[in-house]
Amino acid sequence: MGKVHERIDGRLRQFVEAQKVFFVATAPSGSDGHVNVSPKGIGGTFTVLDERTVAYLDITASGAETIAHLRQNGRITLMFCAFEGPPNVVRLHGRGRVVSMYDEEFAELAALFTERRGARAVIVVDVTRISDSCGYGVPLMDHVGERDLLPQHMGRKGEEGLREYRRQKNQRSVDGLPAFADDDMWTDRPNGETAKGLA
Repeated sequence: MGKVHERIDGRLRQFVEAQKVFFVATAPSGSDGHVNVSPKGIGGTFTVLDERTVAYLDITASGAETIAHLRQNGRITLMFCAFEGPPNVVRLHGRGRVVSMYDEEFAELAALFTERRGARAVIVVDVTRISDSCGYGVPLMDHVGERDLLPQHMGRKGEEGLREYRRQKNQRSVDGLPAFADDDMWTDRPNGETAKGLA
């Protein structure tokens, strides 16, 4: 039934790259605090970097739990389910890091994605365990299409509108952990420079 894999390649890579939605789970350190699970399903925002590394574009939204947890302890799991075709569930356990839109590495990573509107970071995961399981309990469902609401909504805000939104919504997790306060750390960049790689 279940199997542990050494690397993300071949049919396994084809499977994770083909999924229209995946799920991200993180949690704060210790026994207190809220475990967070987030669905990710915007086309063009996930990529396999190599056999042990994946990344996805993190778009500005109403919370920043994943960023807060990764900055605290780095633990993360990505789960992919087959909603069509042969049943399968793949889990990628690993250590994640946040490449903020203000980091030097961001532009190169952001260029790997076809959708970048409203981006605030790239999440890079160094995968330490790769496993699959039967997926027999996952229902068959038809993919009707993308919801383009989040990228459009964030794209309309403009750079200053996005910064203000993140200041209001993204600075702390629901448990009060520091999350995304990066905009305030970079308000005095020389020559009015803004984040790169978003065009």
